[in-house]
Amino acid sequence: MFDNLKSLGITHPEVIDRYNLRQEAHHDILKIYFRKDKGEFFAKSVKFKYPRQSESAEQLSENEAQRINPNLSYVIEELDQLCQQNPLEVDLKNKILEDLRHLEAVVSNKIAEIEADLDRLTRFK
Repeated sequence: MFDNLKSLGITHPEVIDRYNLRQEAHHDILKIYFRKDKGEFFAKSVKFKYPRQSESAEQLSENEAQRINPNLSYVIEELDQLCQQNPLEVDLKNKILEDLRHLEAVVSNKIAEIEADLDRLTRFK
């Protein structure tokens, strides 16, 4: 049971608390959170990155349709089974704050990358 989760290295799927799925560029990012042990401040989590699949190899346009990776679909099915066994009310405020912090980190990293590129350009002139 839960063979797809076990193939990801999750040896004890029963300790999964919740999961989050988001799309970033041409990838789906799956983050799985585990139940906190007593005395732990933050829940442990693991993150997996799945490339999106093209609908058709014949489509070459930049706006081509993409779909979720089939392996990710199987993992999500198993996660849904686990999470339905342990219904958890999602705190929307915390989720929004978490998403904002993630966005802030992504933007900060991209700004640093662009500034580094600019520095390289100005050094060569």
